Amino acid sequence: MTQHIALVTTSYPDGAPGSEAAGGFVKDFAQELSTKARVTVIAAGSLCEQATSGNLTIRRFAAPRLPLSLLSPLRPADWMPILLTLRRGGKALESLVKEDKPDHVFALWALPSGYWANSISRKHGIPFSIWALGSDIWSLSKLPVARSILRTVLDNADHCYADGYQLGMEVEKLSGKTCHFLPSTRRIDTVGPNQLSAEPPYKLAFLGRWHTNKGVDLLLDSLSRLTDSDWLKVSEIRIFGGGPLADTVKQGVETLKAKGRPLEIGGYLGKAEASALLCWADYLLLPSRIESIPVIFSDAVKLGTPIVSTPVGDLPRLYSTYKFGTIASEATVSAYCEAIKAALNQTPSDFLPNLDRARQDFDLSIITDTFLNRSAGIYTSIDRRHLT
Repeated sequence: MTQHIALVTTSYPDGAPGSEAAGGFVKDFAQELSTKARVTVIAAGSLCEQATSGNLTIRRFAAPRLPLSLLSPLRPADWMPILLTLRRGGKALESLVKEDKPDHVFALWALPSGYWANSISRKHGIPFSIWALGSDIWSLSKLPVARSILRTVLDNADHCYADGYQLGMEVEKLSGKTCHFLPSTRRIDTVGPNQLSAEPPYKLAFLGRWHTNKGVDLLLDSLSRLTDSDWLKVSEIRIFGGGPLADTVKQGVETLKAKGRPLEIGGYLGKAEASALLCWADYLLLPSRIESIPVIFSDAVKLGTPIVSTPVGDLPRLYSTYKFGTIASEATVSAYCEAIKAALNQTPSDFLPNLDRARQDFDLSIITDTFLNRSAGIYTSIDRRHLT
């Protein structure tokens, strides 16, 4: 009998600028899952609406303010939108249970989705799982009340997942129960194989939020330290995204361009455009200061694009496993500049065998299989290999 999974999330794309970047992989996960089970997504939206396609139904509840990721319990002005969101999300899930009881509720993420799932489980006996997000654990857990709620919902969940190894260990410390690794990845629409340059000059690209955590300012400072001889090995650098450091990014790019450096700047990209950028690039620039395993990492390895990264979060572990490009000795301007120089002195295609191994481990079909196996109490050899 086909399982009915209720996927409850605050990160489902709605067409607004930046929503694809925030929840593109959630949409792909839901679509892939719907090829193997019946899936109903409960997600925030500007209006209450419902749409069904095949085995996938999207039911949106009206949130008072979007995106939800910008709401903070530390700001009194956000308290009312947060309370309204909590009430409406809980009612939306309750309504689904009364109309079409699911076999399992999968909460993305621990708060507020896990709170809704835990409440429904207590009232109706429906098992639930939680896929933890970094901001759940690293930010909200610092608040005493939120930490208590987090511990409760994680402890009551049938299964806990995290899309990073270090994040998973933090979940285990907080909850006292096993947390399984479940990588977040998108379905990639390839625009053709990446034809990596055989020799310099090379093409480099950055795509992500313009935020200090993502290190776009660190990247610009690193680029400013490259020498004239280094720049002779650079064909072009494209920086795409958006966020709170927009003014800093624009000013930094203009300063470099005034010196004759070949840079291009642009806004957020949809999945197809992001794939095209990665296929164009010889190297993806990943200068994060704080990171778990970014979705852009799996995008790059699937498209065969080597990566120049900082050694934060799970990236050193991934580098040890896959040797996906070059990695800085630390997350500083000088160290990242040296990592870029090291990449410019290597041939990108030499990394392709390693990227191919990573591509197999971030296969979306295997990821959804392992989730369904666990939710149904089935454990296979593939499940153990990828989630332990």
